[in-house]
Amino acid sequence: MNGFGGNAKKLLNVLHLGLEPYDGVLELQHELVEARRAGLIADTLILVQHPPVITLGRRGNESNILVSRQWLAEHGIQVRRVERGGGVTYHGPGQLVGYPIIDLRHHRQDVGWYMHSLEEVVIRTLDQFGIVAKRLAGNIGVWLDEEKKIVALGARVENWIAYHGFALNVRPDLSHFDLIVPCGLVGKGVTSMEKMLGRPVDMAAVRERVAHDFSTVFGRRMREVALDDLFPRPA
Repeated sequence: MNGFGGNAKKLLNVLHLGLEPYDGVLELQHELVEARRAGLIADTLILVQHPPVITLGRRGNESNILVSRQWLAEHGIQVRRVERGGGVTYHGPGQLVGYPIIDLRHHRQDVGWYMHSLEEVVIRTLDQFGIVAKRLAGNIGVWLDEEKKIVALGARVENWIAYHGFALNVRPDLSHFDLIVPCGLVGKGVTSMEKMLGRPVDMAAVRERVAHDFSTVFGRRMREVALDDLFPRPA
């Protein structure tokens, strides 16, 4: 990795990973957090899908997983406890997960502003696909109404470096959300873009729009990168 300066500080690296296991991407986040803290990379946005996994944030309660660990293992669904904020959530194919590695010292040192900005990114994206979404007072995330959540958010901020992020339901298997009480919100439902639009939704188109809207909201010039660009191999 190389240090950067000048106009490079206004860059946003966008890393498209496709479908990748949760553990490896979490390890990658940790590596990128250290690189960002050291000033070796610019702000970076990972966009990825995961095989089925349930994650518990710092407020996550095991009682909000409604089936046994054995049942989950038999059905190929992992469970991981992680350091992000929030409660229990589900990731799976058809869900676009965004992990921004952002140095808030170059934006605003305000976690509330940051979470609000993440919500704004996805609200803009959904609007481009004809879906009117909003914030719900007292509940982090993006909603279509008082009952239907379409985006979950959960971040971690260490020394003003933010990681973890957001999960947008494009076309996941919504029945998997019945295995949990999402974010511990009893009585609230989960929906997807495909369900709301009643037609197939192209994941690549959503991914490109999210990257564009993220760069706009955070005032950065987007460039797509590969892992080798961030972690060059020795010659």
